[in-house]
Amino acid sequence: MLRNMRTALMPLLLAALASAATHPSIEFQTRTGPLKLTAIRHASLMLEAGGKVIHVDPWSQGDYTGLPKADILLITDTHGDHFDLKAIEAVRRPDTLIIAPPAVAEKLPGVRVLRNGESMEAGAFHIEALPMYNLKRGPAEGQVYHVKGRGNGYVVSFGGFRLYIAGDTEGIPEMRALKNIDAALICMNLPYTMPPEEAADAVKAFRPKVAIPYHYRGSDVTIFARALEGSGIEVKLLDWYH
Repeated sequence: MLRNMRTALMPLLLAALASAATHPSIEFQTRTGPLKLTAIRHASLMLEAGGKVIHVDPWSQGDYTGLPKADILLITDTHGDHFDLKAIEAVRRPDTLIIAPPAVAEKLPGVRVLRNGESMEAGAFHIEALPMYNLKRGPAEGQVYHVKGRGNGYVVSFGGFRLYIAGDTEGIPEMRALKNIDAALICMNLPYTMPPEEAADAVKAFRPKVAIPYHYRGSDVTIFARALEGSGIEVKLLDWYH
């Protein structure tokens, strides 16, 4: 019987190992233990720290096979590559805490709403909601793809380590004014956010210790990396489109 159980479980184990192998990750050290960041797809990522799991913007184009479900789920915006009900159901449990801006809460019952400028404690994590928006880019004259106040960027703090998740944004004043950021996930794709050169200029303003391009489909992230050479800011390049 034990042999049969092992035989039955082997395909699941192999699938989990294969999935884990295809997701690049970085581990950061904090005062209370490691914080692991796993790149899933585009703007979708997973954080693991203190025995808890945070999923950010799960999207059906990502491979979630074998990945743990969310204790906390952060959603940044209403666009489909950030707010995907099918992917949300794939990673949530009945007790998952879902944190999102009001525009998402209108479409998903049971959400804990955070507005720009608000923050909360979630176990060992401190979560701050920040503005994310376009300054100038939009589908037509006088319009922008992301209006101020609709979506959230986030700063997730754990063990004194501060991780900035930009969301869909240009190099807005609120980003440039950030302080004491250890690592920053920075978007860079036209026409919806900003090109790598503008992203690097914004990063130079708030000087995180580590900058990680994400949400960069179609952009040359080496331009971003070259622009930060000699700045003292370490650039980590992960393959979000493996």
